[in-house]
Amino acid sequence: MRYFSMQNSKILIVDDNEDVLKALSALLSTHGFTQTCLKSPKSALNYFDTAHVDLALIDLNYSRDTTSGREGLNLISEIRNRDRLIPIVVMTAFGSIDLAIEVIKSGANDFIEKPWDNNRLLNILKTQLSLRDSKQRENSWLDENKRQIQSDSSVYLARSPAMQKIMTVVEKIAKSDANILITGEHGTGKSQLAKLIHGRSTRVNGPFINVNIGSLSDPLFESELFGHVKGAYTDAQQSRDGRFKLAHGGTLFLDEIGNLGLDLQAKLLRTIESGEFEPMGSSVTERSDIRLISATNADLNAMTAEGKFRQDLQFRLNTFELKLPPLRDRLEDVPDLARHFLDRLKTRYHKPDLTLGPEAIKLLKKHPWPGNVRELDHILQRAVLLVQGAEITAEDLQIEDTTSNTGSWLDQTFEEVEIQLIRHALAHSHGNIKKAAEKLGIGRNALYRRMEKYHISS
Repeated sequence: MRYFSMQNSKILIVDDNEDVLKALSALLSTHGFTQTCLKSPKSALNYFDTAHVDLALIDLNYSRDTTSGREGLNLISEIRNRDRLIPIVVMTAFGSIDLAIEVIKSGANDFIEKPWDNNRLLNILKTQLSLRDSKQRENSWLDENKRQIQSDSSVYLARSPAMQKIMTVVEKIAKSDANILITGEHGTGKSQLAKLIHGRSTRVNGPFINVNIGSLSDPLFESELFGHVKGAYTDAQQSRDGRFKLAHGGTLFLDEIGNLGLDLQAKLLRTIESGEFEPMGSSVTERSDIRLISATNADLNAMTAEGKFRQDLQFRLNTFELKLPPLRDRLEDVPDLARHFLDRLKTRYHKPDLTLGPEAIKLLKKHPWPGNVRELDHILQRAVLLVQGAEITAEDLQIEDTTSNTGSWLDQTFEEVEIQLIRHALAHSHGNIKKAAEKLGIGRNALYRRMEKYHISS
């Protein structure tokens, strides 16, 4: 993948005026561009078929028709058919608003009148090349996202009866476009299940876009989900696509949906209902075709009853609700999950011969797993890093045998357990809120709210 660089960007200039070609060639050479100058649309298209071009700077009128711009508009269309990403900048001595609109509709990226201002032209070229580079990176990321999702969705371990029931429902609804709400405690694997559903849906070839609502502040919400145009706010130095647009044709996963404020719930509901949205700073309505999957550890029914969550939004989210059981209720899955995590960790840390000893497996099956599947993953990672031999023993896991005191967990309320987990994460993170939130698998704002609720100091 080639990315933008002033020193190796190749500009194709197409104009039938020799003086224009000489002036542009001198200007671009001075500023580090490499350029090829051609005099007709036909020669330009022949060049496109044999050479690489980073940007096309073309005239709108040629010798066959010096005023209508038809030759230039046809050239734009032909170039766009050959390369959907290449920036096209149009020059013309006959400028008007109507003509500029027609040029952009035909597939050009920008428009400049002759005689041009050198600084403005150079800024346009640099901006368009930079935007193409960003788009190439975005496409590369989406391709990698697709490969990763397909890999992640190929393995989902569900031996226990509780998970078998979930998987039976998943097989029935995965290929539909119905909205799905996944509920369950922190760390139960809600995002992994969302990836599995996407991987078994008819949208598998589309993107899977994950948004952690809990990590978004109110000012960032609209920009993150709907995008923004250049200048929409102080730091918006260039336009940016939102997650709804990025997820077009695929699946949008909204994690921690219960943390969304009431005013933002209304904006989200409107887009879910209509599929329409406007990027920040834009009056142009766009559409996105997505399959929506949401997840939360909150009790949305209780939140709705308390007026903290819109009932109409809840109905839109949970056409189907999948409630993931905590790991303590599916202990049959622990050995398979542990071996799965170990296989991945052996590759990451270059320990291909590492195995999980029988006593270690027994201990894992006894643990109450207050942190669920995420806790299991972290414990295995710690053991892989610290183990000295070729087998992970019970001692290497560094967890207590809870056979005699499992009841102590069951005797506590969920809030009491949550308080202990938060204090434990803060202690191990030395009071660093960001690191503690990452350990708990929640956003910083969500952790702050829980700390305030339980009067916990960092």
